[in-house]
Amino acid sequence: NATSRFTKKQWYQRRVRGLIRLVIEEALNFLPTYNKTVTTPKGIPYNGKAFLKGNCGVSIVRSGEAMEKSLRECCRSIRIGKMLIRHQEEDSGKPPKVIYVRLPSDIAERNVLLMYPLMNTGGTIHQSINELKKNNVREDKIIICTLFVTPAAVSLILREFPQVRILTTEVNEDCALHFGERYFGTDR
Repeated sequence: NATSRFTKKQWYQRRVRGLIRLVIEEALNFLPTYNKTVTTPKGIPYNGKAFLKGNCGVSIVRSGEAMEKSLRECCRSIRIGKMLIRHQEEDSGKPPKVIYVRLPSDIAERNVLLMYPLMNTGGTIHQSINELKKNNVREDKIIICTLFVTPAAVSLILREFPQVRILTTEVNEDCALHFGERYFGTDR
């Protein structure tokens, strides 16, 4: 089980990278394409698909950065923005606070793969979608890429943003809250 606290770091990272790759590849299936014919090395034309321009990723620092490598492996030249959103420890009733945002200047015209491996309450994703909407990104252009999510988080996001799509590997009451520490090796 990739969420076990007792998993060795290298094994954990390898399994999680596999899950991330699956979610990213599935998210790419939702992006717009056009028909394209290429010529193979043997000179044979092949009819396939290519992505329309105007896609980007946005990772929520720090754990969302674990998903960037898989996105880059699939789409080498894709633009990636970043957001840093912190929970306000002193008052858990307050929404998370946006600390830092760096997005492509033309993000309003782009489809956005919003990368954050776990959604426990949905508060961080909620704030990040609000920030994208402030930058004129339409809800129907946002695809959330996550690994672990609780039913409460799904309910919150879909109630507030019904046109957003969520792709995940697991919906479970017990969310892997230690993901970032385990993946980056900063756990004890």
